[in-house]
Amino acid sequence: MSSVLPCLIPPAEVVAPDRLGEPLLDDYLDFLAVRCRPNSVMAARFDLKVFFEVVAKPVAAVSAADVLGFITAQRTGARCLPEPGVRAAPTDPVGVCSRTIRRRLSTVSGLYAFLAVRGDVPTNPVPRGLPTRREQGRPGQGVPLVRAPRRTLPRILTPAEVDALTGALRTHRDRAMVAAMVLGGLRRCEVLGLRLGDVNAGERRVFINEGKGGSQRLVPISPRFFEHLAAYLDQERPADADTDALFLVLKRPRRGQPLTAYGIDQVMDDARARAGLAHASCHELRHTCLTRLREAGMPLEAVQAQAGHASIESTRIYLHLADDWLASQYRRAAEVIDAQVFAGAPTGSPPPPPTQRAPIPGFRRLR
Repeated sequence: MSSVLPCLIPPAEVVAPDRLGEPLLDDYLDFLAVRCRPNSVMAARFDLKVFFEVVAKPVAAVSAADVLGFITAQRTGARCLPEPGVRAAPTDPVGVCSRTIRRRLSTVSGLYAFLAVRGDVPTNPVPRGLPTRREQGRPGQGVPLVRAPRRTLPRILTPAEVDALTGALRTHRDRAMVAAMVLGGLRRCEVLGLRLGDVNAGERRVFINEGKGGSQRLVPISPRFFEHLAAYLDQERPADADTDALFLVLKRPRRGQPLTAYGIDQVMDDARARAGLAHASCHELRHTCLTRLREAGMPLEAVQAQAGHASIESTRIYLHLADDWLASQYRRAAEVIDAQVFAGAPTGSPPPPPTQRAPIPGFRRLR
């Protein structure tokens, strides 16, 4: 996709990289820049760009029908709105997942809520939901436009896959970055945001100055990370760099400049290809670390602090990823139930009929 929206600006105009060329959209992005993190603003800019490229209408001319057509186009992979009454063949067999569509609708809804408050548009064209038969008694309780699972289990790497990935890395810088994610549970943006002053090698901790949502925390990391980091600082980091960013580009023409998200993704893609792995992203390394910490017996509250989660509900997913936790809890409860139900029964004899079983506290009799 181009960085310029042809439906919004004349082709001859030159638009800054962080702008869309439409004053109403740029005003909204400026509003978000005051209250959101830079990554959130970048995501909102991309969502708006995708929406108006598909809708191909000015901001004030978008209707609810266009929003519903956008949902269909995103699910089928079409690059424009479907014709009314015509079932268009999908151009992309995969399309976009429900979570992505829901996020983009949320961005568009936020845009028009902002414009409606300012008086630029009369109403918000994004419906809150589809009405139901109970809508009169419970206004606002409609069917969601897009249904998506609340949470799916993330993929993690096995120990053999982690060894293969780390063995395919070529520099101490890359090994230190991967160790920060797979041994410390850091996010990609947190690794890239590390500064020289954030590293405390004596206490084996790093200071996360700008975590998700702008939060700060101290994170302990394995000594293996500091070994790779020391080798990187002594042998690879450019001595004439004029920045305090920890991880820098090592090759020209950008040698000495801070490493970008694209750069670390390229490092991961190359290492994954050399290792012959089907998947190994930065966030999967983080999921792997937090899952292994929980499997090792680390309390859930400590895992939450290590991960930097604002809510412990986000951390509970690692209970399901840890193989032994659910199985051990079930076996312990099943042993108690069996001891209560079959107490006194001779070995090898069939269980007593349901009418002779003693009631189990906390369990209702199944009928």
